[in-house]
Amino acid sequence: MMGAAGAAADKVYVDDVFSTFLYDGTGSALTITNGIDLSGEGGLVWAKSRSSRNHILSDTERGTGKVLFSNSSSAEDADATTITSYNSNGFTMGGSALKMNTSGEKFCSWTFRKAPGFFDVVTYTGNGTAGRTVSHNLGSVPGCIIVKNLSASEYWEVYHRGIDSTAPENYRINLDRSAARSDSSTQWNDTAPTSTEFTLGTNDAVNKNNDSYVAYIFAHDDQSFGDDGDEAIIKCGSYAGSGNAQTISLGFEPQWVLLKSTTGSYNWIMLDMMRGWSDDSANALVANDTNAEDDISSLLNTRPASNGFTLSSNYSFINESGENYIYIAIRRPHKPPEAGTEVFKPELLTSYTQTSTPGFALDWAWQRSVRNTSDNSFFIGSRLTGNGKYLNTFTNNAEGSFTSWKFDAPTGKFSQTLTTGSTSGGIQYFFKRAPGFFDVVAYTGTGSAKTESHNLGVVPEMIWVKDRDSSSFWAVYSSALGATKYLELSSNSAAGTSIATWNNTTPTSSVFTVNSAGSVNTSSNQYIAYLFATLSGISKVGSYAGTGSNIDVDCGFTAGARFVFIKRSDSSGDWYVWDSARGIVAGNDPYVLVNSAAAEVTNTDYIDPLNAGFTVTSSAPAALNTSGGTYLFLAIA
Repeated sequence: MMGAAGAAADKVYVDDVFSTFLYDGTGSALTITNGIDLSGEGGLVWAKSRSSRNHILSDTERGTGKVLFSNSSSAEDADATTITSYNSNGFTMGGSALKMNTSGEKFCSWTFRKAPGFFDVVTYTGNGTAGRTVSHNLGSVPGCIIVKNLSASEYWEVYHRGIDSTAPENYRINLDRSAARSDSSTQWNDTAPTSTEFTLGTNDAVNKNNDSYVAYIFAHDDQSFGDDGDEAIIKCGSYAGSGNAQTISLGFEPQWVLLKSTTGSYNWIMLDMMRGWSDDSANALVANDTNAEDDISSLLNTRPASNGFTLSSNYSFINESGENYIYIAIRRPHKPPEAGTEVFKPELLTSYTQTSTPGFALDWAWQRSVRNTSDNSFFIGSRLTGNGKYLNTFTNNAEGSFTSWKFDAPTGKFSQTLTTGSTSGGIQYFFKRAPGFFDVVAYTGTGSAKTESHNLGVVPEMIWVKDRDSSSFWAVYSSALGATKYLELSSNSAAGTSIATWNNTTPTSSVFTVNSAGSVNTSSNQYIAYLFATLSGISKVGSYAGTGSNIDVDCGFTAGARFVFIKRSDSSGDWYVWDSARGIVAGNDPYVLVNSAAAEVTNTDYIDPLNAGFTVTSSAPAALNTSGGTYLFLAIA
């Protein structure tokens, strides 16, 4: 059933209704700005110290200063120092020393906004009568309902559509316990919920006379979100454990998952991409326990995928043969940006230890820690490949690791600790994944032609692929060259010809194709792909023909380019990079080479500013501007 979110005049994206926000506790008043309207729309804040403490749940229906603990059956607790206000763009906490704002501790918060087709919160008073119905405003049939008695110590009762294949309404499971499901009519009265109400039995945990209750109600596959009002942003599903590698298909890449075995006595596992759920790690929290996240991360082997999430081992928590599992999964951020500053920022490095605030939760970072001398430190790393993982652009080396990069720093920040270089003046670039602009895909090679799903939402115009496990070269696809050509990011070579790379198959708005070449598809090797496209007013992927005279490259911008990346394709030529942090001016413009460790060049004027994009000057060398030459570029406003 279509929810109100699908109305043409009121587009709603997952970014508008859900947020995973990381923060450092201060022990004093703290405002979290996550873009979620709680004061106007209402919703739930679920917070947890990443150390060993209670889970805290606070919602707008019960009001400020009232909390529940998902890991405890205890009644509602009053604490005026937890959430002190629900705001139009987040919430404010007091100086709660032991709950959700302890000084010196790291915390995460998950905010669910009330919205048809996504989530609802209702409160009610029990009457002790079987068949009692409670109205809700979800606008579609709930996929999961979680109820808690506020007045007394009672288990958290959970209905989930995947708990049984034929009659899920006949079963219950508890959020605050690891116990398996049980058949009971006293929770849901053996009555399936509808798009307007759910039904209760006589159990004190859900319907004791005169006791107070709260219900958190999650939608399932309501395809009424996004640009065209046809995207699902939440699914409540189930799968059978196999003990072997498998992919749970969602139709979208998840940013947050809650899952539990219904047939075994195992914990409720919570994963999210902001805390490091990546292609290489799974930092988990347990909804029914106070455990710190590191206590169980080594027991998991799961990763997000472009169209769901993968399970690769026989771990009892997530994929034991013979077990049945239920989950709630929420789509990763997918709202189109309105300005380049929402998805890209260049920044100078000025100290060995630097915490950056690009203004968005970044997904990809480039960094060169030294510019004024030759240096082999042009690193690239992504949230999807995890903290401390990096590749070099000027070599074909396999992926390396160090401890300095922290993608799980407080939301909107990026922290690092370098050992050398940054005081000499480094440069770094921050990118956010966004439809139409940029996407990141991790995949495993098979050795034979295959397609890989992506979430760019449009046809990619440039793709970089690197084998993370070997020294194969960086392979670059360009729509201007076609699917039989490739470039090497770490080389100044002209474009090569081979169908073994892209299989002579043009990418689509949902998949790209790789063939058997080792650079893109060695069996069992791990790969990372970066996809770029033209987004009106924000980015431009294109090409121009050299003339030897000044060339105005129109990117459709209004205030010029903040980032320019150029490569000659028909002959040898380096990969040049300019940015506004170092200066794109009507004079000398510093540049560095992506494919070289050479020091930055500061005494040349090869490009000039242009409101619509950028100008390649007549003084530029043949690698950038000669009559008859063909040049590829990526520019960002």
